Amino acid sequence: MSTHRRTGDGGARGFLTPGKVLVLLLLAATLVFVFQNTARTEVRLLVPIVTMPLWVALLIPGVIGLLSGMYLVRRR
Repeated sequence: MSTHRRTGDGGARGFLTPGKVLVLLLLAATLVFVFQNTARTEVRLLVPIVTMPLWVALLIPGVIGLLSGMYLVRRR
């Protein structure tokens, strides 16, 4: 019986896993998207017209879709 335990930290190899690399690439792409779409745009929300940056106008339905998808997956 061995008394040595592995700490599970993975050392330097475990620092850049494929999942972490993917998250970093998505974060970089998101930042590029935000900085490229800073122009103000008019959006009609039922009756009022709201002026906001384009990235915010695209973020809102994206978050709503994400939350809806999470709710539906969780219900199954």
